[in-house]
Amino acid sequence: MLNFVLLQVSTPVTEGVDSVAEAAQDGIVTRFFDLALKGGWIMIPIIALSLIAVFIFIDRYLAVKRAGRVDKSLLERVKDYIMQGKIDAALALARSQDTPTARMIEKGITRIGRPMSDVNSAIEMVGNLEISKLEKGLPVLASVAGGAPMIGFLGTVIGMIQAFYDMANAGNNIDVTLLSSGIYQAMVTTVAGLTVGIIAYFAYNILVSSVEKVVFKMEAATSEFLDLLNEPAK
Repeated sequence: MLNFVLLQVSTPVTEGVDSVAEAAQDGIVTRFFDLALKGGWIMIPIIALSLIAVFIFIDRYLAVKRAGRVDKSLLERVKDYIMQGKIDAALALARSQDTPTARMIEKGITRIGRPMSDVNSAIEMVGNLEISKLEKGLPVLASVAGGAPMIGFLGTVIGMIQAFYDMANAGNNIDVTLLSSGIYQAMVTTVAGLTVGIIAYFAYNILVSSVEKVVFKMEAATSEFLDLLNEPAK
């Protein structure tokens, strides 16, 4: 009997807690969108910049992660083929892997028999092209990191101008609610611009650091490949 009473009491309490939590969550979401709307038209470019930043970060992060995958046995297998005089097999092996390092090695293999300076120049040219591909979109992301806060500050200035304009037109009948629209716009755009800018700034630095690691791997593989080409001549 006591268990039945406790069950009857606990059920409404649990349902009440769940309903309060859902109402609070809905209230937070509603309040967020209400504040975003109070930011005015200046929120449109800020939101657009945030979407661009997210797209660039995800796209470049996945591309750099793929580029950083290096088959450690690639150079050893290429070395074995070259030592055996199987240049076509070494070239086919390099072409079978879709990585910047493999494409640099492929270019070097096609230049075997020429002076080492020509081989090195050809590899460096391919390496520069691969690095430029990896860095694609990073200048835009850096522009978002610097531009979003500036657009937010522009919204701040516009909002304060609107607030003082309303205050001037009100004369002696100044009311706090009269100024709320302009102040809301000023504060909301500042927060939105700074948030987008800070996130884009950290995303940019993460990508730059990742690209530098890939470049280091490419340089190490290039150096090892050039040493490999000198071995048959010894």
